[in-house]
Amino acid sequence: MSDLTRLELTILDGGIGRELKRIGAPFSQPLWSAQALIEAPHYVTQAHQNFIQAGAEIITVNSYACVPFHLGEARYQLQGAALARQAAIIAKEAASHTKEDQNKTPQTVLVAGSLPPPLGSYRPDLFEQQSALDILTTLFEAQDDYVDLWLAETIASIEEANAIAHVLKDSTKPCYYAFTLSDEIGETARLRSGESVIDAVEAILTKATLIKERDAIFFNCSIPEVMEQAIRDTTSVLKKHNRQLDIGAYANSFTPISQGHEANLTTQGSRDLSPEEYLVFAKKWHHLGATIIGGCCGIEPSHIEALAEWKNSLEEVT
Repeated sequence: MSDLTRLELTILDGGIGRELKRIGAPFSQPLWSAQALIEAPHYVTQAHQNFIQAGAEIITVNSYACVPFHLGEARYQLQGAALARQAAIIAKEAASHTKEDQNKTPQTVLVAGSLPPPLGSYRPDLFEQQSALDILTTLFEAQDDYVDLWLAETIASIEEANAIAHVLKDSTKPCYYAFTLSDEIGETARLRSGESVIDAVEAILTKATLIKERDAIFFNCSIPEVMEQAIRDTTSVLKKHNRQLDIGAYANSFTPISQGHEANLTTQGSRDLSPEEYLVFAKKWHHLGATIIGGCCGIEPSHIEALAEWKNSLEEVT
């Protein structure tokens, strides 16, 4: 396994679900990104390669939809673990075939295992601890042999974070905990549950088994405008506890998501967010302390390429 070294800036990939749709993979509700795994897995390889070629240094396993919420209970029981394992193998193979420039060392790409919301995105009200633990453990075991680190995605409540922490408590790999934020801009950043980011970060820092020095606190699948306050709030808590952890951010290009949104019943509306516009947000996040930046739903390879070019310009200056 490759070591993840602390860099001034690391580039994460973008939203693989919408990338699959963009390149013509089979894609529909409720299967979402799992449909390509089932029907045409070569598209998953292509999506990963697109982000790697754009400059992503971390790619995320396409296991987000390998849960009953998307597959349905019957298909999940039959195929959920196998699909998550297949997704991890595809990502590992894609990461091992990276580009080589004549005057540069080979590109190193790490693979992040994905632990998605087990019972539905943006819906902390649907969370049930034992069911969640069962699903998360299945996905963890299916991917663990093939990944370099863990990315727990779209965490909507402190209760969800605690369940994920339990599943990851014995992992020796870096663990990234990515919270999804309310899309309402305010003086205090809040999770989809209504709990403050300050309380969420305080809660996970009190669990010695949760946060290790190579772990990180992320924010994802929220509009770019709300990331800034979340990073500020996180930085203040880390400073209070004298902790140095990476902070990550990867926003979506959705229109604001309302409380009670039912992901499988409709495709969330998108907005036209150019790579240049996204880069403006990313620069601000980095200035505030974010060291790992990528994109979530609707953030394409072109956005990641803009981030990678910006990172290269920073390295040239230093």
